[in-house]
Amino acid sequence: MTTNSALVLFSGGQDSAACLAWALARHERVETVGFDYRQRHRVELDCRQVFLAKLRMAFPDWSAKLGEDRVLDLGVLGEVSDTALTREQAIGFAENGLPSTFVPGRNLVFFTLAGAVAYRRGLGALIGGMCETDYSGYPDCRRATLDAVQASLTLGMDRDMTVETPLMHLDKAQTWALADALGGHQLVDLIVEDTHTCYLGDRTYRHAWGYGCGSCPACELRANGWSKWRTGPS
Repeated sequence: MTTNSALVLFSGGQDSAACLAWALARHERVETVGFDYRQRHRVELDCRQVFLAKLRMAFPDWSAKLGEDRVLDLGVLGEVSDTALTREQAIGFAENGLPSTFVPGRNLVFFTLAGAVAYRRGLGALIGGMCETDYSGYPDCRRATLDAVQASLTLGMDRDMTVETPLMHLDKAQTWALADALGGHQLVDLIVEDTHTCYLGDRTYRHAWGYGCGSCPACELRANGWSKWRTGPS
């Protein structure tokens, strides 16, 4: 295992893009993994490749550290999920109070498979963009859940498996600020232009903060964070 190495769960969205930059600033070897679970916003998978290619061109020092990328086919997760992220249905709240965009077990499956990839590739840390500050209330985004995942992976693979979540206690404005601190306007511009967050997969409308419908919860969080970051403290 290479200790100063990481596998980033890179979806093609704002948060995971910021995490990728964070990992590249700290680790000597970084690889990426994405998941195709038949998500309604599968356009994010196309954005992944564009973002990675442009990141390599814009940041040669990071490019030297950035290794293999892979996308794992998790169609079965889409098949067993009846949610607003995997079906054409309205975005709202379920009877249990959770958003209808919650995909049960998603992050648990993601980290289990990412752990298997990291084990095989000799990578030391798993890095994800989960956050419990500005988030939709998903229980598998909480640090307590991910601490349990980390413990289970360490036990189940008989090797230290570290789950790092650099955005866990940041709001979206702070996430924009982090990207700026890591890569300046070049990185911010890449995230605006070539990442995707909108739950509806809408890339028709270009806003100051990027593409999206502008009204789904993911767009609202991204837009509000952008506005707060750009205007600064009141």
